[in-house]
Amino acid sequence: MDVMQYMTMFLEESLDNLQNLNDSLLHLEQYPDDVNRINEIFRLAHTLKGMAATMGYTKMAELTHKMEDVLSSFRDGQLKPSKETITVLFQCLDVLERLIRSIEENNTEDYPIEDIIYKLDEVCLCNNDEGHETKIKEPQRLPKIILNNYDLNVLIQGEEKGYSSYEVIITLSEKTLLKSARAFLIFKALEEKGEIIKSEPTVEEIENENFDTEFSLIYVTMLPPIDIEQILYNISEVQEITVLKLMDGSCDRELSIGEQEIIPKEINKEAVEQRNSKVGVIESKKNHQSIRVDIERLDLLMNMVSELVIHRTRLEQLSQSYKSADIHETLEQVGRSTSDIQDLVMKIRMLPLEVVFNRFPRMIRDLSVELNKDMEFIIEGAETELDRTVIDEIGEPLIHLIRNAADHGIEEKNLRESLGKKSNGTIKLIAYQEGTKAVIKVEDDGSGLNLMKIAKKAQSIGIDTTNMTKKEIENLIFIEGFSTNDKVTDLSGRGVGMDVVRTKISSLGGTIEVSSQEGCGTSFIIKLPLTLQIIQALLVKVEEETFAISLGYIDRVINFNKDMVRTSNGREIILYRNSVIPLIRLNKVLRLDDIYEGKQFVIIVKIGEKTSGLLVDSLLGQKEIVIKPLGRTLNTMKEYIGATILGDGLVTLILDAAALV
Repeated sequence: MDVMQYMTMFLEESLDNLQNLNDSLLHLEQYPDDVNRINEIFRLAHTLKGMAATMGYTKMAELTHKMEDVLSSFRDGQLKPSKETITVLFQCLDVLERLIRSIEENNTEDYPIEDIIYKLDEVCLCNNDEGHETKIKEPQRLPKIILNNYDLNVLIQGEEKGYSSYEVIITLSEKTLLKSARAFLIFKALEEKGEIIKSEPTVEEIENENFDTEFSLIYVTMLPPIDIEQILYNISEVQEITVLKLMDGSCDRELSIGEQEIIPKEINKEAVEQRNSKVGVIESKKNHQSIRVDIERLDLLMNMVSELVIHRTRLEQLSQSYKSADIHETLEQVGRSTSDIQDLVMKIRMLPLEVVFNRFPRMIRDLSVELNKDMEFIIEGAETELDRTVIDEIGEPLIHLIRNAADHGIEEKNLRESLGKKSNGTIKLIAYQEGTKAVIKVEDDGSGLNLMKIAKKAQSIGIDTTNMTKKEIENLIFIEGFSTNDKVTDLSGRGVGMDVVRTKISSLGGTIEVSSQEGCGTSFIIKLPLTLQIIQALLVKVEEETFAISLGYIDRVINFNKDMVRTSNGREIILYRNSVIPLIRLNKVLRLDDIYEGKQFVIIVKIGEKTSGLLVDSLLGQKEIVIKPLGRTLNTMKEYIGATILGDGLVTLILDAAALV
């Protein structure tokens, strides 16, 4: 069987299951008596094991099988979920993630698992040493598939909790070409509504197509038999279905012990509907509300929409030249349709920040253990959406900020109590939308920034802080190589981190600012554009060149008068509404000839807490533009974030206001 065609699905669903396992284990650690959560964890681990075995990844299957042994002890009440045991399970998830990453990089599970298996065995051994014995009740009827004590116990406990156990025998059509692929779809469909305990032939034999046309499954579910039939009817090339009820209980007489019913595939839809009406079952089909789409296709679609926007701009310019009412009317309709398509594509590309945020509760839990600090982690606004491009890049900066909050910010328990604070520190991760930007805040109620220590460190590396404001001293932490930690640890002290954070956020067209109160805590505020592809921009002229500036940075535009200019500390400033604003002459920064003598304008831009004025020669109006990357050759030109193509075909550079100020 060629399983490579399912590789993308396997990798994505495995990582999803791992994340769900992380979340469920965190919950279980807080509420160790939550039986439903234990069952959920067991189901996820079992699904992961089945997927790995189907794809032929024996290390993953072996590791998840050992993990199931521990989870089984939880479920049977033989072992209580303790902090130490949960830690071992978290380590198991870390190893599983590394195995998945190695598969993704074509290393074929090239990662050792012996150490973590030894730890899992130790947990099970400790459990056995406590003298507990699993009481196995014999079911009143056994299937043809041979079951061990563990399998029998699963069936008994499932029956006690309202689950039904079936032997499902599936016969495929003799014309089936890819029997193992068809079996894979059957496994996947059934496991969405229950658990497959065992199969005959084994999963490996089914994968290698070492069977004729028939295979059997032991299936535990809350579905009635008729629903199992409907699930299997939706899969083509299934010839016959045999449903055998394994346990006595509240099942229908026609599916009681030892009796079976064989349902030919040829039964028509009307017959099925008639039977459903007799047993009071309402037929319901699962409507799939979403599909997985390769991200490259979305990128291609976005590029096509970008080209459409460029052509629309060109048509608008041509219509102004010809002044035809018919062309103008048609162009308005095309413009509306283009805008609707553009908005739709932008929404398709948007992802909630939850996909980034959901990794942090586990990280805080591990840091709490590592640093021996009690920390509470609060997430707000995880539903806030950002463009996929931004989502992919924002994770690393947030990791730095949260780790710094845990290491530098939150004090140890004894110190907090001596300061009159509650013993456990709080770290908040907050997100919300503000206009065309998304705002992300990382806040802690720790010790805050020590300004004297920062200033002293700055003086030692040659930075004069004598006339600096509080805000300017705080911003020194973003300098490359700057660290106030005297000791180098696994978390901090090497002088890398905050400069990386600022660089990364700037490359995304965003800003970061810090606000701190010593003894009370620190807050980092990140502002990011919702998208990096199509933006609203102001077109300006500097000398003979045309440039674009994102409206997201622009606060206001004012007329320029030479009398407004003053000099302070060797720099030009302007006085506007009792504010002192640094003046940046773009012709000098961009190394253009100073020959323009007409009316000029100052564009006041705000980058975080910093405000500056950009001197331009003329304004050409507001346009919706498509950002095109400059490429590797021009990648070192930090003054620009990219280029765009205007309606007349002119290539125009887009200024990076954050880099200019």
